[in-house]
Amino acid sequence: MPQEYPNDTIKVLFERASCRSFEDKPVESDVLTLVLDAGIHAASGGNLQPFSIIKVEDVAASSRLADLCGDQQFIAQAPVNLLFCIDFWRLKRWAQLEHAPFTATSSFRHFWISFQDTIIAAQNVCTAADAVGLGSVYVGSVLECFRELREMFALPEAVFPVVLLSLGYPKLQARPRRKLPVSVVVHDGKYRDIPDDDLLRVFAEKYPLSAPIEATPERLGTFRAACNAAGGPEFAARCLERVEQAGGFNMVQRYFGLHYCANRMPMDNTKFLEILGEVGFHCFEEYVLDRSDG
Repeated sequence: MPQEYPNDTIKVLFERASCRSFEDKPVESDVLTLVLDAGIHAASGGNLQPFSIIKVEDVAASSRLADLCGDQQFIAQAPVNLLFCIDFWRLKRWAQLEHAPFTATSSFRHFWISFQDTIIAAQNVCTAADAVGLGSVYVGSVLECFRELREMFALPEAVFPVVLLSLGYPKLQARPRRKLPVSVVVHDGKYRDIPDDDLLRVFAEKYPLSAPIEATPERLGTFRAACNAAGGPEFAARCLERVEQAGGFNMVQRYFGLHYCANRMPMDNTKFLEILGEVGFHCFEEYVLDRSDG
């Protein structure tokens, strides 16, 4: 990271890091209102602002959230949790009240843009929080408890959780993590594959390991199952041979073979689509246009 920054905004963007340890101190109402107002002022397609934010400051509710999201107890510790949701219910009611046609819940285009808008608003809140001395961390595992969250927060039809953001005053200053360089992420004019050696080098610089990750019997079993599902027995054998030769797992093996397991992550795709349908989102189904004269 640069040692000097041209202004405070750039400094906040470079030095932002996820905070998972919060002081036992409430966030002042005026500070929280300012941060939320920054989120409301985020860019939005057509300026429709198709999102809502559920603000959670109740201790019992935060503890319940922590349990639902994979026993992540920093959620319970955070004085504020913000659940960002796509909200087509508000727009649908507006259209009904003003006698306008509305098919956004059946449109992938609307869903795609509204998802972007919701995340952009969350990032505005995250940046504003850092700018006023708060710490924050995104929690994506809300996807594991969509139904429970809808019941817990009485979300109406066409309101759907996207991401949780935990906020509070940090106990310690979180350190930014290494990122891939601009030379790798940014492509001039058209996509460019970098040479294999360069690709391996930049990932090694991003994820430096003093030693391979220990290949315990449990991890080997998990890794074997992931490799077998993704590429079959021969592929799994080659991957396991590489682990044995290296004396343990490297980072990409850890990510996709042990953590975001390749055999588990694609599971439940159909279930997620069913949940979307339950709440009135039919944008992944064929839309039948009603051309009646009535």
